[in-house]
Amino acid sequence: MWLDLDGEGPLYQQAYRALRAAILDGALGPGERLPASRSLARDLELSRNTVLQAYEQLLDEGYVVARTGSGTYVAAVLPDDRSGADAGAGSPGQTHAVGRGPALSRHASRMLDHAPRGAVAWDMPRRHLPYDFRYGEPAYADLPLETWCRLLGRRARRASAARLAYGEPAGAPELRRALASYLRRARGVAVTPEQIVVTQGTQQAIDLVARVLVDAGDRVVIEEPCYRGFSLALGAHGARLDPVPVDAHGLCVEALAGTGPARGVCVTPSHQFPTGGVLPLERRLALLEWAAGEGAFVLEDDYDGEYRYEHRPVPSLQGLDRHGCVLYVGSASKLLFPAMRLGWLVVPEPLVRPFEVAKAYADTGSATLEQLVLAEFIEGGHLERHVRRSRVRNAARREALQSAVDRHLSGTAELEGTRAGLHGLLWVSELPHAREAELRRAGEARGVGIYPVHPYYATPPARAGYVLGYAGLSERDIDTGLRELAVALATLAPGPVAPALRAPGRGRR
Repeated sequence: MWLDLDGEGPLYQQAYRALRAAILDGALGPGERLPASRSLARDLELSRNTVLQAYEQLLDEGYVVARTGSGTYVAAVLPDDRSGADAGAGSPGQTHAVGRGPALSRHASRMLDHAPRGAVAWDMPRRHLPYDFRYGEPAYADLPLETWCRLLGRRARRASAARLAYGEPAGAPELRRALASYLRRARGVAVTPEQIVVTQGTQQAIDLVARVLVDAGDRVVIEEPCYRGFSLALGAHGARLDPVPVDAHGLCVEALAGTGPARGVCVTPSHQFPTGGVLPLERRLALLEWAAGEGAFVLEDDYDGEYRYEHRPVPSLQGLDRHGCVLYVGSASKLLFPAMRLGWLVVPEPLVRPFEVAKAYADTGSATLEQLVLAEFIEGGHLERHVRRSRVRNAARREALQSAVDRHLSGTAELEGTRAGLHGLLWVSELPHAREAELRRAGEARGVGIYPVHPYYATPPARAGYVLGYAGLSERDIDTGLRELAVALATLAPGPVAPALRAPGRGRR
């Protein structure tokens, strides 16, 4: 079987889109067997892991079914995905028709191409498991909700007619002043209130950067692996994404040299997502020098930089910038809770006006009431007290996670990336990536939720890895959960083991 890859984005997504198009076009009919993964990998000159990842996505979305010992077959009834699947079936950048309605713009087509069904749902499926190592959320039980609700009620009761009108697009002055003061103290950000644009969370900030600074066809460097919010937003705007590997310390800055002109680079220097590396000072300075020489921007996502356990929190990359290259992003999602939908973007002074206008065009400004409550919460010292308490509690959970891995998974798995943040990365030494889903399912059967790391890679790593969030679990549940996971791992049928491994993220095919 021959498929045409479209050349846009990660290879597994290209293979997925080509197979999905063949199914929707009828080239692969209901009940028809897909080629063996080894055979298709050979035909497409891809790694088998890449093909298996494409098959897994088709399976998750209902386009195919797997029959143990027999193979993978096209589903008898396909998912109702005309608006998304049909739109993404053509070549990227093409303007597609949806049903009999108006044709989509090129931007909308790129959004669909980069975001298969479910990929833009930031909240992972809730399986109601007793030992769910979900990541990306704070410890809700630790939140000072009583204080927040008291401030919210008081502010709502005092609402004046003047605050019911449109506010400033860049944000309420009270919040911008409070954030500037907090960011200077807590994160070493060099900022004035006028440099802050209040956003609807981190994702709107990334989208604004793409709108203001990136043209279709511009090359933008992303980490390999990387936070998908970067690749989704930038890819939708037509950027050419260039993954550069990370190691145990974060982005390999030396790999940027000689790679050609770049419009910008997106990084998570205080706690690389998802591997957890903390970018050392010498690399931070080298990155800033590279950006200044290229005339490139640096988008710094400081999503959980307040949580550092072995030393004091590392100051922001933005605070070291002397060239006006860095745009700094933060949000309340990890500090407080995601439903608040408040984030902040700190931009260099020459870019203040363009970003204010872009924010005004996007939504005329974020909701005012929540901004005023957050400003009062910060100015009253509640945020910093909450962060200090959370750092102590999460340090205990982190220690429990490390101890549980040593106790129950010694010799079979290793934990990385726990020097900061609210998650760690568990590598299962002899389990290949192709069997990643098996352990996930075996864990669920024992009440344990684990989350594969491969979606964040352009090219999946050889061995199975799982992002383990620990903020929402007690120390006892962390230990019990990993004990159950060890039992689940022991129940897996013998199979091929991972080959001798390179450092995760190094090398691409």
